[in-house]
Amino acid sequence: MVKTHDFITAHIPLLIRKLAIPASVGFIFNTLFNVVDTYYGGKISTAALAAMGLTFPVFFIILAMGMGMGTGTTALISQSLGGGRNEEADKIGYQAVTFSVINSILLMITGLATAPYLFRILGATDNYLDISVKYMDTILYGTVFFLINSILNSLLTARGDTRTYRNYLIVGFFLNLILDPWFIYGGLGFPALGIRGIGYSTVLIQFFGTIYMIAITRKLNVFHQAHFKDFIPSRKYFSALFGQGFPASLNMLTVAIGIFVITWFASQFGKEAVAAYGIATRIEQIALLPTIGLNIAALTLAAQNMGANRPERVYESWKLNLQYGLVIISFGTLAVLIFARQLMQGFTSDVHVIEIGIEYLHIAALFFFAYILLNMSVSTLQGMKKPMYAIFVGVYRQILMPLPLFLLLAIILHWGTTGIWWGIFLVNWSAGIFTFFYTRKQIRKVLLPL
Repeated sequence: MVKTHDFITAHIPLLIRKLAIPASVGFIFNTLFNVVDTYYGGKISTAALAAMGLTFPVFFIILAMGMGMGTGTTALISQSLGGGRNEEADKIGYQAVTFSVINSILLMITGLATAPYLFRILGATDNYLDISVKYMDTILYGTVFFLINSILNSLLTARGDTRTYRNYLIVGFFLNLILDPWFIYGGLGFPALGIRGIGYSTVLIQFFGTIYMIAITRKLNVFHQAHFKDFIPSRKYFSALFGQGFPASLNMLTVAIGIFVITWFASQFGKEAVAAYGIATRIEQIALLPTIGLNIAALTLAAQNMGANRPERVYESWKLNLQYGLVIISFGTLAVLIFARQLMQGFTSDVHVIEIGIEYLHIAALFFFAYILLNMSVSTLQGMKKPMYAIFVGVYRQILMPLPLFLLLAIILHWGTTGIWWGIFLVNWSAGIFTFFYTRKQIRKVLLPL
C-alpha cells in the first residue's frame, strides 16, 4: 500500500508499479471471470452465447455507472488527500456510499422496465428474447453490489491500496469456476437454472465481495470516524460527486451505447455475428488487461499531485504511463494477430462464428495502440478535475462517428461486418490522436506559471 505522502514525493516509476501491478492482476482475473461465463454460455447453446452478447450493452451500463462513480470518487478523495484535507476526504467517501445505493436502486428499476424493449430493438424474439431477459433480470437484481464494490474500491485506491480489490477479483474468479457449472446444470439438491445460473453466480460473488470490502475498509479504519449523519445525503458532496463522477459515468455510458450500436449493426448479419462480436470483445479485453492498472495509476497520481500543486509530476506520470502502456500492449497485439483462430475456437465450435470473430480480431489488434492514447490521457484529465472531455470524446467515439461510418461501410458499400470493424478502427485512431494532443496542451497550460 502506498502512503499518502509518497504520492507527491516518491519516484514516479516506483509508484506506477505499486499501483498498476496489483490492479492489473486483479482485472486479469476479472476478465477471466467473464471468459468463464462466456465459455459456459457457449456450452449451453449458440443462442445462449448470442443472448449474453445481446445483453452486454445493458450489463455494461451497470458497470459504467459503477466505474464512473468510482473514478470520480477516487479523483475527489485523492485531490483532498494530496492537499492535506483528510477530513474532507473521509466525508466524500461516506457520501459516495449513499450516492451509490441511491443510483443502484434507480438503475435497477429502469433496467427491469426497459431491457426487454431494448432486446427487441436488437432483433431478439421468442426463445432468444426469453433467454436474454432471464439472464439480464438476474444481473439487475444485484446492481447494488456492483456499485457499492466500485465505491469501496475507490476509497482504497485513493489511499494507494489496489491489492484488496485484486484479492477479491482473484477469489471471485475461482468461485465462478465452481458456481457457474453448478448453477447451470444443478446438483447437490440445487435445480438446473441454465443461463440464469450464470447470472446468479455473478450476483452471489458480487455480494461476497461487498462483505469482504466492507470488512477490509473497517479494518483499515477508513470509516473509523463515521456516524450515521455522515451518510445522510448532503447537497454539497452530492454535487461534487455528481460533477466529477457523472461525466465519467456518462463517458462509460457512451461506451454502452456504442456497444449497443455495434451490436445492432452486427445483428443485421445474424445472431452468429452478435455471438462472434461478444466472444471477440472478451478476447480483446484480455489483451488490454495488463494496461488497465496504468489507467488507475494515471488517475491517482494526477489527482494527488494536482491537489499538492505539483503539475510537473502530473506531466511525468502521463508520459511514463503512455510509454509503459504502448510497450505492454505490443505483446497483446502480436498475440491476437497470431493466435486469433485458436482463441476463438476456445469458446465455440461454430465455424461461421469463428470466422467472423477472427476477422474482427485481426482488425482490432491494429487499434490497440489507440486505446492506450485514449485511456491514459482521459484518466490523467479526470485526475486534473477535467472530466467533461471524457463526455466529448465518448459521444464522438460511440455515437457521432460510428452511426454514419457503419451505415456507409457496412450497409451502403455492402462491406458487411468488415465495414463495422474498419469503422471502429477509424473512430478509435482519430479519437486517440486528438486526445493525445489535447491532453498535452492542458498539462502544458498548468505548467506555464512554473
